[in-house]
Amino acid sequence: MSGTYWGHGGPYELWVDGLRRWAADDGGDPVDVTALPPLVERDYPRETWQRITAHLAHAHHRRLQAWADRLVAAMSAADDEFTAGRELTHARAGLRALRSLATHPGLPEGLRAVMTDVLDKEIARTQAELERQLDAAARRGADPAWVEQRRRTLRDNGLTAVTADDAPPPGPDPWAAPQPDRPRRRIVLD
Repeated sequence: MSGTYWGHGGPYELWVDGLRRWAADDGGDPVDVTALPPLVERDYPRETWQRITAHLAHAHHRRLQAWADRLVAAMSAADDEFTAGRELTHARAGLRALRSLATHPGLPEGLRAVMTDVLDKEIARTQAELERQLDAAARRGADPAWVEQRRRTLRDNGLTAVTADDAPPPGPDPWAAPQPDRPRRRIVLD
């Protein structure tokens, strides 16, 4: 342990409290895990790291299970491809929240790599399972046109797109409000 003393549990307490709130997040009041402080391996004994890892695993599992339950319910209720695509887009937002924890820069490199790898494999498995369910529906006699439409929706709105989100964000939004240094365009109608 370093020679630093805290009036509370320090970064460990902040992480545990943040992980508990994040795991219980039902979407009403989002918990931002990106604001958690860095955890330095040399500051904690091995037993403490085991507890931290257990807290991380529990929070991640709980949140992933809640995400999967919402996805199954939403996809089952999707009557058309627009709704299915919208639900898959919402599901990707949930996965991004999971990835924000797995890729948190305050976690040690090895732990980040393991968490990200586990999550990315789960995302790929879920995408493949959705497509297998379509194959099963086709074998049971579902309308072939619907099966192909849903397959296209799944591929056009793939969950695995989240794993490629490590790329830098695109440039400025062209639909955003004009910058102060650029005058607004006027449209004159006669």
